[in-house]
Amino acid sequence: MLIVSTNEIIGKEIQETLGVVKGEIVQSKNFGRDFMAGMKTLVGGEIKGYTEMIREARQIATKRMVDEAEALKADAIVGVRYGSSSVMQGCAEIIVYGTAVKLK
Repeated sequence: MLIVSTNEIIGKEIQETLGVVKGEIVQSKNFGRDFMAGMKTLVGGEIKGYTEMIREARQIATKRMVDEAEALKADAIVGVRYGSSSVMQGCAEIIVYGTAVKLK
């Protein structure tokens, strides 16, 4: 599945727009990550446990979006955008969306 953030693909022609596809996940932090993050905030720097958690959540959300596009028999997803927000204390939502298309 070709996934791009642009609204068109250079060298390809969009034959049909199939609709918006999306993937989302709400990921919670675990106690071990929270404890280590608290320690890291004392000295500064990247909190690698949280970085990895967000990376994994983004991969899951992207897979869910691709699954929706494949169900529509899409060849590509254009105009892809990611978003994130804090849902509640210790939980983050990751959403990804784009337009599923058929290519000529």
